[in-house]
Parts: sequence; C-alpha cells; structure tokens
Amino acid sequence: MKTIAALAAAAAALGAAGAASAADFVRIPLETTVNAPADLAWKKVSGYCNIGAWFKTTCEITSGKDGEVGAVRVIAGRITELLVASTAWSYTYSQPKSPIDYHGTLEIQPIDKKTSKLLYTLVYDAAALPDPSKKDADIANRTKQFTGLLATIKAQAEAK
Repeated sequence: MKTIAALAAAAAALGAAGAASAADFVRIPLETTVNAPADLAWKKVSGYCNIGAWFKTTCEITSGKDGEVGAVRVIAGRITELLVASTAWSYTYSQPKSPIDYHGTLEIQPIDKKTSKLLYTLVYDAAALPDPSKKDADIANRTKQFTGLLATIKAQAEAK
C-alpha cells in the first residue's frame, strides 16, 4: 500500500507541476498609420539592426546577413535575436535563449497610394515570467515601451 500511496503522491506532484508550467501566450498588437507609401516607408525602416537606433543603443549583426532569415542581431550587447521569417514588407524574430519564448514581428501594409499601416506584434509566454502574477504590469510595460518604439519607427518612415 505504501508503494501505491507513494506513486499516487508522485503523480499528483507531477500533475501540479505540469499545470504550473502551462503556457500563457500573450499577444500585443500595435499599429499606427504612416503618411508615406508602404514601399518607400519600408525601405527606410526595414534594416534588421535599425532597432539599435530606435532604442538609442547598439545593434550588431553577429551571424548571417542583415535582412536574411538566419541573421542574428545582438542588441545592447546582451539581447540575442534570430531573424526567423521575412517577406517583402515584414520580418519576424525570436529570442532563442529567452525563457518566455519571445517573438516579434515588424510589418508594413499599404492603405492607399499615399499611406500605409505599420504594425509591431509581440508574442510571449507570460507563464514563464519571473513573477507570472505580474502579467498585467508586464503587458502594460511592454505596450508602453513598444508604442514609443512604434512612434520612432513611424517618424523614420515618414522622414523626407
């Protein structure tokens, strides 16, 4: 009986651990209108390491070629991001060493001949945050930070 009780306790503990590690993916979609045609705006903002200037820090391509799938950028000397997808008007990156399974996509879409829509979408696992109970604060912080970043990208896209 002791063995059955021990097995039941172990199974319960594993079940509880599994439940605690269930993913809680958050999606933060941000967008703004750009007063420039998509093709011209994208040429100004599509550089994979432009993010360094936008965040007023450093960015270095450490592997691969800027803008090509497989390129690796290091931001501020500590954040490694891998370019995992690219289209004519978008790119998606991941942070392969991130415990929160973090991804981001920068994209531009034409609205008409003179305007476009700039989108920045973040996706990550809030269950893996150091303190998952602070999920709402984390979402608010990232939303604020990347809304500011989007305004900076918009200004670059509209620059003459």
